[in-house]
Amino acid sequence: MMRCMFSGVSSLRAHQEKMDVIGNNIANVNTVGFKSGRVTFSDVFSQTMSGASAPDSSTGRAGTNPRQIGLGVGVQAIDTIMTRGGTESTGNQTDLAINGNGFFIVRSGHTGSYLFTRAGNFIVDKTGNLTTSDGLNVYGWMDYGGRQQADGTYEFDIDKPVEAINIYSDAYNKSKNILAAKATEYATFDGNLDSSEPAVSTTSKTMPTTYDTQYSTTLTVYDSLGESYEVQVNLTKCFVDGSDAADPKTEWFWEIPASSGLSITDGSGFLRFDGKGNLIGDDAFPIKQSVKFEPGKSVGSAPFTVEIDFTNISMSSADSSVQSDRVDGYPSGTLEDFSIGNDGIIMGVYSNGKQQPLGMIAMAVFDNPAGLAKNGSNTYVATSNSGDFTNGVKVGSEGSGALKAGSLEMSNVDLSSEFSSLIITQRGFQAGSRVITTADEMLQELVNLKR
Repeated sequence: MMRCMFSGVSSLRAHQEKMDVIGNNIANVNTVGFKSGRVTFSDVFSQTMSGASAPDSSTGRAGTNPRQIGLGVGVQAIDTIMTRGGTESTGNQTDLAINGNGFFIVRSGHTGSYLFTRAGNFIVDKTGNLTTSDGLNVYGWMDYGGRQQADGTYEFDIDKPVEAINIYSDAYNKSKNILAAKATEYATFDGNLDSSEPAVSTTSKTMPTTYDTQYSTTLTVYDSLGESYEVQVNLTKCFVDGSDAADPKTEWFWEIPASSGLSITDGSGFLRFDGKGNLIGDDAFPIKQSVKFEPGKSVGSAPFTVEIDFTNISMSSADSSVQSDRVDGYPSGTLEDFSIGNDGIIMGVYSNGKQQPLGMIAMAVFDNPAGLAKNGSNTYVATSNSGDFTNGVKVGSEGSGALKAGSLEMSNVDLSSEFSSLIITQRGFQAGSRVITTADEMLQELVNLKR
């Protein structure tokens, strides 16, 4: 009889713990990035009244099953349900939602243990640190500028340890939100040259003293101090070294003449086209050429060399349309705005019209995310069953998922399910209470036998 009373007590205790978890779930129905908990029960040790017996063929006696009395119920597990919550659009550029299994990496300052969170409601403090609302630094890589790939994406050194992200720092001059000027290093041209233009005859690749330029385009270059210079690029069709109209090859002379405040070295050359209008490159007629620009002494900037690249131009009977396609170099600028892409790259927008990567947000992934321990303030800590954290991974890799800026992940609590569990748990608690009261009545009857 006492066993059933203690079984009832265990039922009360187990259902109370489940009610605590349900209450916490409902309380956090609007908590950003919250992951609900789930309680599962299991029976506890059973007292064996008699063991099982095997059938006896010699006597014809049948076998019997064991007789056991259970001693109640206990909480088997309190699991964290890591399914992704819905996405809420906020329009705030520092709000980030994760569409995958990754976690943001945060830490208090530069010491202490790393923490992990799904709540991407970040802010930027007055010194440019990207932080949580509680002041924890968000971690990633600050390889300023990155390395731009051929497809236009940027590559960061993700093998080095993660570091606290600061929006305003830069690797050029270490001052706040300043993009230092960069001298021009290359300029590419594309377009068409008109094959119907009359040709100028030359001798030994020497143009006549006077001739008419047939096509001109402009090119803007920058020195190391950010001073801009607009120079002309002139192109003239010609016959080189005795070639004539019967020769299927056609040459064009290009020249960048000196301009005010800028002297130019190696600023001319010849381009050769085949009979189909394709550019032919060889040692005698290079497609690319390094041109040295030297600003006047009063400017104070160093000479700089620009690689002029004509690879993408062609010749046909259409009107000439050659123009500069890609030119680097720019004046200095100040940071005016920034954005965070789906790949986690923080892109700065400067007053000089340039955009530069400021850093990249890192993700943490775990073999068993449900093994993480809740740490409060929407954060988790790694445990022996979650898998170790060694370093961050790139957004989108190893199942971490892409980011969605201007959005937040909502709580994954399902209110309809929680209220159903609330009712069932309440009934289970009531049933356990009834076991105790019934056992008490039976004991009372037993006590009354001696009256």
